Amino acid sequence: MVRKLLASVREFKRRSIMTPVYVIIVAMIEILIPTVMALLIDNGITKGDMAQVVRIGGLLVALAALALFFGIRGGTDAAIASSGFARNLRKDMFYNVQTFSFSNIDKFSTSSIITRLTTDVTNVQMAYQMVLRLAVRAPFMIIFAMIFSFRIDRRLSMIFLAVIPVLGVGLWLIMSRVHPIFVRVFRLYDRLNRTVEEDLLGIRVVKSYNRQSYEQERFEGISQSIYEDFSKAGKRLAFNMPLMQACLYASMLLLSWFGAKSIIASGNDPAVGLSTGELASLITYAMQILMSLMMLSMVFVMITISRASVERIVEILDEKSDLVSPVNAITHVADGSIEFDHVTFSYSRNADKPVLDDVSIRIESGQVVGILGGTGSSKSSLVQLIPRLYDVVSGSIKVGGVDVRNYDLDALRNQVAMVLQKNVLFSGTIKENLRWGDENATDDEMKRACGIAQADEFISQFPDGYDTYIEQGGANVSGGQRQRLCIARALLKKPKVLIFDDSTSAVDTATDSRIREGLRTHIPGTTKIIIAQRVASVQNADQIIVMDDGKISAIGTHGELLRTSDIYREVFESQTKGGALHA
Repeated sequence: MVRKLLASVREFKRRSIMTPVYVIIVAMIEILIPTVMALLIDNGITKGDMAQVVRIGGLLVALAALALFFGIRGGTDAAIASSGFARNLRKDMFYNVQTFSFSNIDKFSTSSIITRLTTDVTNVQMAYQMVLRLAVRAPFMIIFAMIFSFRIDRRLSMIFLAVIPVLGVGLWLIMSRVHPIFVRVFRLYDRLNRTVEEDLLGIRVVKSYNRQSYEQERFEGISQSIYEDFSKAGKRLAFNMPLMQACLYASMLLLSWFGAKSIIASGNDPAVGLSTGELASLITYAMQILMSLMMLSMVFVMITISRASVERIVEILDEKSDLVSPVNAITHVADGSIEFDHVTFSYSRNADKPVLDDVSIRIESGQVVGILGGTGSSKSSLVQLIPRLYDVVSGSIKVGGVDVRNYDLDALRNQVAMVLQKNVLFSGTIKENLRWGDENATDDEMKRACGIAQADEFISQFPDGYDTYIEQGGANVSGGQRQRLCIARALLKKPKVLIFDDSTSAVDTATDSRIREGLRTHIPGTTKIIIAQRVASVQNADQIIVMDDGKISAIGTHGELLRTSDIYREVFESQTKGGALHA
């Protein structure tokens, strides 16, 4: 797990290595300073030798300056290395998410992925910086301070050995009880982000139904749970500081008591017992040891918090898409012919009932095919299998005479364009959104595609024309305008297969008719599949597929289905009578 994370250090490896080196240098200097101070007290101040005071004092100043220099270098490198590590980690996670299939994304949920890319990475960044500095400095300080203190007085130094196990057991007990709480907290963060996401995306519905109070209660409920869990974790972590202080003060009292008795017994003669300077050094080393233990406890706290984040991040990094291009994948799609051969499909392998059951269809290249069916008849599921957004459970789907599982995914999806009912526009200009279809599209090509999609007329009425800025999600254009821009974007791909998943539902029938006429005239060689609720949108298709409960109920032309399909005839009559009544 740690190795997986460290792969994201990359170009910041040198700084990550140099930071502990600088920290060790600073620690060595700080270890030497108490010994030099003892010499200053015993050989200079106590004896009144000013020459020694100046010489040893100058050495202390030089050591302090070196410690400051290397401390700054270590702090700078640690900050840069941890920030760079976090940047690379976010990048690696995001790049891997881009390879996910829909089923992979469904497994984690959008809100959970966002939490992992933000909050979890920040936790790991902070832990990494602390590990580079404190986790290296503290053990080094403890070991060498112990060595130097034992050189001064072994009996008094045994006090430290008695304190360390007490601290170790206490910290372990605290951390083992805190980790499960943080695991639960980060799951609550996922729920909180999901709630906020749903509320903001559906803010118009929330306001129109006057449900602000309900949304506030839902948000406050999750927020309260996070508060309670953090409070519980904080209460347990609060035992950390009293434990450290108790050990610190106990050590100071014991050192002062036994050290003073030793000095009095020896008459401050180092040859007989402990000197004043040596006691001062021992107290300093005791402070260093106990402060280092306190640093370690802080590191343990941060690691405890970040451990849950590390596990969640590695889950994203380890996740592999269940849809991948095969070895020696085919990169050329010959034409837009499509064949479903006894296809069965379920979103879950363990589903009791398949979404699509034994579906067989043959579509010739360049044909216009309509698909009708009630809600839940699996129309959208059917067309999502063509660009291999999901894999079939059994059977096969061929595009251009080749099983879609044998294609390179990019090559296949570049030749199959989908226009959804709820297509998304991204923040940016109209031109920038259109160039999602072809990043090298010229102004004339964009204008032509928008003309076919019946979008050029309303774009020309904007003051900035094609340079008009589109807000996030296309919030500043109507639903019909958004759909027409998405149709134009798909046309710029120049695909061999073009799928419309109820993508003209927000435009009027006259505009819908002009769009269909434009498609028939300008891209006759492209296979066009139209999912629609209106019979008028598909009645001129070469063949119409009627779906019911995941199965094909009937296939034929408009005239044939009026004679042979009860479902189609019922839909047609209900719509034409409704239109007559409305008229």
